[in-house]
Amino acid sequence: MNAAQRSAFWQLQGCVVLWGFTSILGRLISLPALALVVWRMALAALLLACLPKVWRGLRQMDARALRQHAFAGSVIALHWLAFYAAIKLANASVAVACLAVASVFAAIIEPLVTGRRHERRELLLGVLAIPGVWLLVGGVPKEMLGGIVAGIIAAALTATYASLNKRYWSASAEPAAVTVLQLFCGTVFLLAIGLSVLGSKAVFMTPSQSDLAWLLVLAVVCTIAPLLLWLRALQHVSAFTTQLSLNLEPAYAIVLAALIFKEHQELTPQFYLGVVVILATVFLQPRNAPG
Repeated sequence: MNAAQRSAFWQLQGCVVLWGFTSILGRLISLPALALVVWRMALAALLLACLPKVWRGLRQMDARALRQHAFAGSVIALHWLAFYAAIKLANASVAVACLAVASVFAAIIEPLVTGRRHERRELLLGVLAIPGVWLLVGGVPKEMLGGIVAGIIAAALTATYASLNKRYWSASAEPAAVTVLQLFCGTVFLLAIGLSVLGSKAVFMTPSQSDLAWLLVLAVVCTIAPLLLWLRALQHVSAFTTQLSLNLEPAYAIVLAALIFKEHQELTPQFYLGVVVILATVFLQPRNAPG
């Protein structure tokens, strides 16, 4: 790794730590998944829009860039919807553990999106996570299997989002402007889906005072800050590298979930063995993941 790649790698680790609290807040907030994500994205977009550089950055984007980032925003919105659905259907530990298989999807999806060749070492590292997934499925109660399905969908969507950003990213683009555009378009996209499928009551739910406080923490600490770091890091590392780094997120989140919610009492040792197998791929990253 050169200096820029090392800096990007540590930026990714900062993202992982911040995102590790996302699933915990997802359990603390009582709103359903759709309303939770709409509030999260809308608040984050509104707060970021207060920065003057955001508007300067938006004015510099051409119509094609606006369309591209609008599409990427819709993808990340669906990812968060699936992720919080996994938390509601199972628990925080299951949801974040499933995200680790995003490296498998990234190894396949990124070359298709960016046009580069598939790397055998990426595919190999991705495949190494599959036995861990099998252990995860066998280590949870049957009533949580729906959460695993939602979690795996979330993993595929986050790998797609990373690949799209790798393709669409311009070195001259302002990360805050890109983030606002994606968050705003993602919010509009979810509102359109929610209103057409579930109706206004399911979308426009008013959070309690407690939920609103946690939503603000989620928007600022777990959305704005890590997204800005992550978009900067993508200039120097591949989407596969970012996804493999994010495999560390379950380690933080699962420990927090065990301490705060006692989730270890709901899961079997087989589940945690699967987590260990998946996380083991992270330690192969510095030597094998390309920049």
